[in-house]
Amino acid sequence: MLSSYDAILLVSFGGPERAEDVMPFLRNVAQGRNIPEARLQEVAEHYYHFGGRSPINDHCRALKKALEDELSRRGYRLPVYWGNRNWHPFLKDVIDEMVRNGVRRALAVVTSVFGSYSSCRRYLEDLTKAREACGAATLEIDRLRLPFNHPGFVAAMTDRVQEAREAAKNAGFASVRLVFTAHSIPMAMAAGAPYVTQFEEASRLVAEAAGFTTWQLAYQSRSGPPHVPWLEPDILDVLRSMAKTERDGAVLVAPIGFLSDHVEVLYDLDVEAAALARELGIGFFRAGTVGTHPAFVAGLCEMIEERLNGRPERRAIGRLPACADVCPVDCCPPS
Repeated sequence: MLSSYDAILLVSFGGPERAEDVMPFLRNVAQGRNIPEARLQEVAEHYYHFGGRSPINDHCRALKKALEDELSRRGYRLPVYWGNRNWHPFLKDVIDEMVRNGVRRALAVVTSVFGSYSSCRRYLEDLTKAREACGAATLEIDRLRLPFNHPGFVAAMTDRVQEAREAAKNAGFASVRLVFTAHSIPMAMAAGAPYVTQFEEASRLVAEAAGFTTWQLAYQSRSGPPHVPWLEPDILDVLRSMAKTERDGAVLVAPIGFLSDHVEVLYDLDVEAAALARELGIGFFRAGTVGTHPAFVAGLCEMIEERLNGRPERRAIGRLPACADVCPVDCCPPS
């Protein structure tokens, strides 16, 4: 089946795979951001807690393979490349490989759910810098829209929530409070982006599909200086508030703003939040991320087909339109 693209490029954040990679990786992340060394060392301990290896690269390998298989099943012969912003394989090296292989036009799948400068526009800027660094003037790269309200993403996340609710039920909790989380970002950044509205809409779609009549939004993984306002409430504050009225209850935390169980999910939720919940006497259950759930992979491929020849439909559900295929020039400015 012919298409208007030569390849798919999976674009991710990147992560270390051994302890000696942790600090070089974090310095790449912090480049140009004036983050104190002490803060980097603090974050490094989160990675060392898991042996210095982030699961994010393994997730990308699995997602790359799943996309290749599903696209092939649908009749598309498109190679899937994978490049990271902050660690190997770096975008520049992968784009250089694509050029050597004769790729002229690629569609980038960014591993983000909601739109903001850090979760979308920064990736586009890094793609441009990588193309310029290796002189890839002949390579055109478009971005696939973000999946926050695609039926495949919603179905996959609904499954994860229902699995966690079943675990809570088996543990003796008849009901749980459902709390969705996303990565906190500076409020100034959020003001110019659809991040919060997309977070709200995706959470509503999943909660209703899973049979919940009430739910709550919270944020996690804040990393900025204390004097800069970031999105709130933090998940730890939500747990403390819950303990005042529901000390014998349980919470089901669904990290809907993350596509994979990487270190920020594993440490900030499974270690820190779970420990606080135990201390407060609250049952704690965490829904998985979508990962390579078949419905999510199929949904990504449906969105890819939207951009290929002969498949113009844009499947989306809920109250918000699908993300734009091409961002406006003033979309999602940095804070």
